[in-house]
Amino acid sequence: MNFDERVLQPAPESRGQILAVLQAALTAVDPSAAVQRALQREGDILTVGKRRYDLNAYRRVFVLGAGKAGAPMAQAVEAVLGDRISGGLVVVKTEHSGPTERVRIVEASHPTPDAAGVAAGQEILALAEQAGADDLVIALISGGGSALLVSPANGLTLADKQGLTASLLACGATINEMNCLRKHCSGVKGGQLARAVAPATLITLVLSDVIGSPLDVIASGPTVPDSSTWADGWALVEKYALAEKLPPAIVARLQAGLRGEIPDTPDADDPAFATSQTVMVADNFLAAQAAQRVAAALGYHALLLTTFLDGDAASAGRLLAALAKEVRASGNPVPAPACLILGGETTVQLGSNPGKGGRNQELALAAALALQGHPGVTVVSLATDGTDGPTESAGAMVDGETVARGAAVALSAAEHLARHDAYPYLVATQDLLQTGPTQTNVNDLLFVFVEKS
Repeated sequence: MNFDERVLQPAPESRGQILAVLQAALTAVDPSAAVQRALQREGDILTVGKRRYDLNAYRRVFVLGAGKAGAPMAQAVEAVLGDRISGGLVVVKTEHSGPTERVRIVEASHPTPDAAGVAAGQEILALAEQAGADDLVIALISGGGSALLVSPANGLTLADKQGLTASLLACGATINEMNCLRKHCSGVKGGQLARAVAPATLITLVLSDVIGSPLDVIASGPTVPDSSTWADGWALVEKYALAEKLPPAIVARLQAGLRGEIPDTPDADDPAFATSQTVMVADNFLAAQAAQRVAAALGYHALLLTTFLDGDAASAGRLLAALAKEVRASGNPVPAPACLILGGETTVQLGSNPGKGGRNQELALAAALALQGHPGVTVVSLATDGTDGPTESAGAMVDGETVARGAAVALSAAEHLARHDAYPYLVATQDLLQTGPTQTNVNDLLFVFVEKS
């Protein structure tokens, strides 16, 4: 995977170094390498973390999974276990497939679920239910799995799930909040796939796309205990005034759960988890650390500030611009040449008739507005999966001249930002980043580069 420099503005002297820092971050969270680090095999002994598994003790080995990184993760498991794998199925985002020999890869829609996701969810559940006490199941979970692994709960339809997703995306809910509601409207999320797998032995390998990497939020936690409840779900309906916007069947199910008429998702005491192990193989922090090391090697004063950035995307963009100005004015928190690194996931609350873009493009455009006229500063906002919103862009790389470039072709950065229409603006100013699908997904990475005066 490489950044497409043809779509960017004419290269400043520092751009090659900036792209090298971004590339290092993505390389560090390559899913195939991460899985092969986690699975160590010597003969018939498979070591995962501190646990050892004798492969001769199992009649069959199944591989199941969902997420944008599913194909390279499955390829890595095949490289380790080979013909020990009896079969399996992993569902990935459209155009994120890859060649495998024993694990079937199918594609489905993201972020809005579709019929292909439902079919995959049903088949994965059926495979899970086949597993017996003498079988081993390896689950591969990565970001995007919530939309890709779909099994509507009893009484719900695909249209209901699509309506739920649309309402959650529009209201600006965080991924934690979205997945709380998704879990309580699903027959597979929130630990329910683990219930289907039991009593087989279950190993889950997770590539995190959620701030802080809470296991029950990543891909809506299909194989781990769920910490959320019906009450938590209904509190979100009230917080975002969704009762009149959600499909009626969704509202009815949540209210029935509140009344105790539907069992809650399995918690840590559920026997489904008695023979399971979960291992985190890569996350945002790992990527950010790799970026910091390479930036330092290139001569930047590199500082990793946080991997917990959230909130409104435009506000975050203005924050990054303020950090750049502080470095230039006072040398704090590090002097120029500086590389400040942040990770996390921001949100955009869409109004009526929004334009085209994604949270990283919105963040970058807000930063560009705040940086206009400030030379020697570059702000990068990167979606590590290579897809920012419903666009082919991975984000954007803006500087103090971005607004001037837009004005030169009669575009107003402020107007585009106000209507959440960053994409066409950043196309015109040649500030978009394009990678194609990276087949990893560890949230967003944000960078502030300040060159020496």
